[in-house]
This record gives sequence, structure tokens and C-alpha cells, in this order.
Amino acid sequence: MSSLTPFESGDTAQRASDADRDRVAAILGEAMATGRLTSVEHADRLEAAYTAVTIGDLVPLTHDLPPALSASSSDFSAEQQNVAAVFSKVIRGGRWVAGRHTTLRSTFGALIIDLSDAVLPGREVTLELNSFCGKLIVRVPTNARVIDEGSALFSKRHVSGGAEGGDPNGPLIRVTGRAMFGKVVVSRSAANWHWPWRNQ
Repeated sequence: MSSLTPFESGDTAQRASDADRDRVAAILGEAMATGRLTSVEHADRLEAAYTAVTIGDLVPLTHDLPPALSASSSDFSAEQQNVAAVFSKVIRGGRWVAGRHTTLRSTFGALIIDLSDAVLPGREVTLELNSFCGKLIVRVPTNARVIDEGSALFSKRHVSGGAEGGDPNGPLIRVTGRAMFGKVVVSRSAANWHWPWRNQ
């Protein structure tokens, strides 16, 4: 029986495009939603998909999965993620799948996000950080480059981790959004006390 694959071409040495990676991501997302993959298996394969160089790197990731049911398989759910803390404290860290556009919102609350071990789908990720009378703290990977395009009004806003010190081949994290009467901190090395699961 031939393996099921989203690729028509048999040239596995051909370099993969972003559309190729998105097609595989869609199949993996549907497989996790239907119980064919665990969340850990999904994260592992998704990370491999977005770091794949050739079609041959992508083919094994879906060889034991049926093709995605939807024709528009590039509309992968991990394209966008939303995390909010409203009158509460929310901490997210460890291994999780961020979206190419991830919206983080803190309203009269505290939202603490660690991207150090997260799976970033693609070489460029946009973080939309919106804080209203709240605190929003984000730790980015040590090899990331950060571009700040956000704004603040009567707030403390500290975004570090620009091109200096980052890996030219590492992910580019574009920070947008607005802080009003709040606090936004984005850093490669936020204080350890923010991350209760990490050893001091």
C-alpha cells in the first residue's frame, strides 16, 4: 500500500515551501483533533514540519495519517492563538504550540508567557500584546530577534532582545499591541521567579 502524502511530486530532494509546510501542519492539526496524535506527538511533528528543508523531510511526518478533510488545508488552526487573563493570573510555559499570530491580553490580571520551549510555527511570529490595567510578561527564546512595534499610554513597557545577541537564523518575533495603565515586559531573560516550574 502506498503512503498517503499531501505532495504530488515524487522529487523528495526538492526544497519545501511555506505552503508545503502549512499543508503538513493542517494534516497534523486534524490528526490531533481526531485523536490520531497526542499533543506531544503533534508538537514534535509540527516542529519538524516548520524546520523542514526538503519535501523528503516532510513526507515521513504524515505517512501514517490520512489527508486533511478540508480542501483549504493551509487554513491551519495554529495560524492564530489567543490567550487572555481577565481578573485572574494565567501562566503558560513548557511545550506548547504558539500561533504565527498570537494575541495575548491582560485585563485587570496577570498573564505570564514563556516561549523558551514553545513550538514556533515559522521563522517569523507576531505577538500582539494588549494590557489594560494588567501585567503581561513574555520570555522569548534566547536565539530570537525581537522587533517592537507596540505602544503604551500611562504604562510601563520594556521590550528587549533586539537583533543584537540574537541568532540571525533564529525566529523573528514582532511585538505589536498597546498597553494602557498596565505593564508589558518582553525579554530573553525575565527573572526566574516568574517561572515556578524552573529550578532556581
